[in-house]
Amino acid sequence: MDNFLAFTLSVFTGFFAIMNPIANVPIFASLTDDLDKATKRNISKRATLTAFAIVVVFVVLGKFIFELFGITIPAFKITGGILIFFVGFEMLQSKKSSVKHIKEPETDENIAISPLAIPILAGPGTIVTAMNFASQGDYINILIVIAVFAVLCLMTHIAFELGDQIVKRLGKNLIVVIGKIMGLIIAIIGTNMIISGIKAAFFE
Repeated sequence: MDNFLAFTLSVFTGFFAIMNPIANVPIFASLTDDLDKATKRNISKRATLTAFAIVVVFVVLGKFIFELFGITIPAFKITGGILIFFVGFEMLQSKKSSVKHIKEPETDENIAISPLAIPILAGPGTIVTAMNFASQGDYINILIVIAVFAVLCLMTHIAFELGDQIVKRLGKNLIVVIGKIMGLIIAIIGTNMIISGIKAAFFE
């Protein structure tokens, strides 16, 4: 029981750091600036549901994808760790990650799919994190990963709904600080994945 609780907390921390619902609020606000509340709500729902569906597909079919392309777990962890570390490092420097940021398209409901769902919410870092956690155990672990990600998607939807109030209450400076803290956590998660991959490749 303790192992499952520790795993759940680890998954939640990893997803929260990589998705960072609070830091994504200003992005959502800027993309939907001139839209009415109903449209904003629809965009938020579509974005979070799409992100959830994408991650679930990779979590469930992860092993099949590995076998199809001949990918080993150690290689995945090392490459994924480097990618996640890079995202965290850029966040620490207050840069918009080149891994998850693309130019803003026309402001309409298509922004729910891109760039909100892909790559902001379900970008490479999120997918790598999900597959890494799912590869650590059996079906119970996979269900935990899916359930925790569903909670994060719900939190993100609520954060988007309350976006204007969050920005006013916290202020942009505090959101930047939160982003840096999340960047540090992401970088540490990436480093742990690299270490785990090296151990699995050479010492197990």
